[in-house]
Amino acid sequence: MGEHKNTIIAIVLSLIVVIGWQILVGYPEMEKQRQQAQLKQQEQSQQHQPPQASAPGTPGAPEAPGVPNAPAPSAQAQAATRETVVSSSPRVAINTPRLGGSIDLKGARIDDLTLTQYRETTDPNSPPITLFSPSGAPNAYYAEFGWVSAAGSNIAIPGPDTVWRQQGSGALGIDHPVTLSYDNGQGLVFTRTISIDDHYLFTIKDSVANKSGNPVTLYPYALISRHGTPETLGYYILHEGLIGVMGDHGEQTETYKKMQDKKSETWDATNVWLGFTDKYFAATLLPQTDAKVRARFSAGELNGQPTYQTDYMAQPVTVAAGATGTTDTRLFAGAKEVSVVGIDFPFGPGGYNAALHLNHFDLLIDWGWFYFITKPMFLALDYFFHVVGNFGIAILIVTVIVKLLFFPLANKSYASMAKMKAVQPQMAMIKERYADDRVKQQQAMMELYKKEQINPIAGCLPIAIQIPVFFSLYKVLFITIEMRHAPFYGWIHDLSAADPTNIFTLGGLIPFDPTVLPMIGSFLQLGFWPAIMGVTMWVQMKLNPAPPDPTQQVIFNWMPLIFTFMLAKFPAGLVIYWAWNNTLSVLQQSAIMHRHGAKIELWDNLKSTFTRTKPKAPPAE
Repeated sequence: MGEHKNTIIAIVLSLIVVIGWQILVGYPEMEKQRQQAQLKQQEQSQQHQPPQASAPGTPGAPEAPGVPNAPAPSAQAQAATRETVVSSSPRVAINTPRLGGSIDLKGARIDDLTLTQYRETTDPNSPPITLFSPSGAPNAYYAEFGWVSAAGSNIAIPGPDTVWRQQGSGALGIDHPVTLSYDNGQGLVFTRTISIDDHYLFTIKDSVANKSGNPVTLYPYALISRHGTPETLGYYILHEGLIGVMGDHGEQTETYKKMQDKKSETWDATNVWLGFTDKYFAATLLPQTDAKVRARFSAGELNGQPTYQTDYMAQPVTVAAGATGTTDTRLFAGAKEVSVVGIDFPFGPGGYNAALHLNHFDLLIDWGWFYFITKPMFLALDYFFHVVGNFGIAILIVTVIVKLLFFPLANKSYASMAKMKAVQPQMAMIKERYADDRVKQQQAMMELYKKEQINPIAGCLPIAIQIPVFFSLYKVLFITIEMRHAPFYGWIHDLSAADPTNIFTLGGLIPFDPTVLPMIGSFLQLGFWPAIMGVTMWVQMKLNPAPPDPTQQVIFNWMPLIFTFMLAKFPAGLVIYWAWNNTLSVLQQSAIMHRHGAKIELWDNLKSTFTRTKPKAPPAE
């Protein structure tokens, strides 16, 4: 058993790693949380933060108030559909090639947003993805901007119920900003100009013209609010929830559950961004990088329903009589496209991260701890996608390149395995000679290895090489929106999802769903591509001679079947990669073994699988 010891160790370790990966980060059951009844009416109030230090250079400045929490919608609004709530107030349309929706003139909120280039399913006629919804609608989610007066001040400030007036007409679009205004009747005129680029970036410029005859001090704020706990996938390798980079405090992330326990977290920092992230989409506030702000994550509860908010308050703006004070900020609300968000890696697109000099905005995409492998894997796939126009073909090309990169290592590995086969008769003699002395047997084996220049652990290297590539490809397929709904050929319409076919129904020809069977149903979801992968793995195993030990034979015989069912629910792109990699490995190993004079026992082993060997007759006396 000695000559196969290291191979068995490699197989067992691989099984442990892959099974552990499946348990921790594979496709567990979705932990969906149903939305409960919407929030009931509550009097509008402001929750004050602890007093903030006076603004620099402003002796005796008044205490800073807190960012207002979202008021609860009326009882009537709670029962309304999203369409009803949207149509119940005056609005300014949003119309760009990527975004549709509207701005509510009541409160000047950006609270109605759909991503027109992304659909809920692979069907091009399915509804577009809804990102923002107004307060009172199911799954309310919106961005709000404004001013807060100093604690104790009686200045009338525009709030969620304030109706703004549009200056001019027309929808918000690229190169067509929208300007809103509000006169508080006390000498202050508030003006807000909202513009949008050709992707997902809103720029909000606020100004206050003071005609009151007295100086006023106001605090600019911005917030993103979510009503109810959003549905999350619950995967270990993916963060969904509150996220931000708080200057020198670094990246901060919280799940919705943890935020309910903590209630509130604050940071005083410069060069900040913060918001909410889902698997493929996000909404984040992007204050100016030189702005000193107090940023906050918070969670609350109104009538038993959770609410979540990310917000910041900037330094006070004092507007002298007859003067105008200004502030500006930005909002990212859209798809987490790598080319748009940016990627901090050589030869990668800079996106907003570089263009706006943001603080690691690429962390909005969860590249994980092994980003140094995952990022180049994505860049390679994305490059070849733009060359060939299909991510599935790009996966095949990258697999070939990986094979070429590691060819020298694999060449040594397979060459050593070929030598191992060549000396099997000598190894058998050593085992027979020292059958009762394991120590001398191992010593003789090691001397043979040294004499023939054989590396006994060479068989582990091809498996060890494949594991990090496997993990990085899995991560790319799982987190990047570019892979979402990316088709291959035939029945694969989404490389990031499992193969939808089932060999037990012959791809749907048999009108029966075997997955509903008790006990074994979950094991009967096996698509054609996982089956193809299992066959290629089985062929690769048969390329080597059958081990003499019965235990080893069992492991080698069952391993392809175990992997076939284990990978059945993995992304189709990953299964296609594994099948293609197995095929290349068979060709590569056969060529190297042939060059070193080792017998290729593939056909003999395949034949022996389907034929029963007759026992040898005893010698004639």
